[in-house]
Formats: sequence, structure tokens, C-alpha cells
Amino acid sequence: MELSVKQVREVTGPLLEAFARLMPQLSPLLEAPSAARLQAIVESPSAALFAAEAGGCIRGLLTLVWYDVPSGRKAWIEDVVVDAEARGTGAGRALVAAALEHAAVIGAGRVLLTSNPAREAARALYRKMGFEEAATTVFAIKTDAK
Repeated sequence: MELSVKQVREVTGPLLEAFARLMPQLSPLLEAPSAARLQAIVESPSAALFAAEAGGCIRGLLTLVWYDVPSGRKAWIEDVVVDAEARGTGAGRALVAAALEHAAVIGAGRVLLTSNPAREAARALYRKMGFEEAATTVFAIKTDAK
């Protein structure tokens, strides 16, 4: 089965179905985003959504976001998820490679990501692709009522 990765340019039924199937695999607490939220991401001048497809089905998803600060343009890889049935097929590697290529095109000098320590296979992939664990701590605070 041939795998291809494309930047998503249009929100379709199969894309919505893929998010409904894949987001709970990323985290059981996550729900699929609405079509409107996905449309906003697809149309954003500072985000790119990538889908890995094989056999006519979306097997994985990744979002790249970027922003400019005085120290330069930075990009973050977010919400990487590969269907459990497609893990080990190269979908994750292909998605990350597409994101890194896009980051270079848009002039992001640094690409960052976070990965849960329990996701050992994903962390091994990131290391194989040249990512290094940064000597920093990410702090987070919720600003919504949930």
C-alpha cells in the first residue's frame, strides 16, 4: 500500500471521519474538532495541516503552526497521530518530514514539539529524525473553565 502525505487544503467528509477516529487515539479525552475549527486551521496563514493517506484512507494527521518573535520564526509540530493499525508503516516519519520541509520553506529557524514520555515509539522516531531533547521545561496553565 503506497503512502502519500499532502497538505490539507479542504475540509471533507473523510477528513472529519479521520479526526473522529484518530483524536481519541491521541488522547482518550480528545474529541474531534468541528468542521469550522478545521476550516480555520486550513485557512490560517500560520498553520499547515498534513494528512498521511494509504489505500484511500487517512492514516495519520499532523499540524504545523508557526509564529514570529524577536528571536526569529519558530514552528511547533502539534497533534501528531497515526492510526494504531498503521503504526510502523512510515506514516509518522512521512508526516514529520513533510512538516520539516514546510518549516524550512516558511523560514522557521527552529521546529519544536512535545511528546508524552509514555509514547516511546514516537519519541524514538523524533530522535531518529534529528530532534534533541531541549534543556528546558514547558509550563502550562489552563485559561478556560474546563
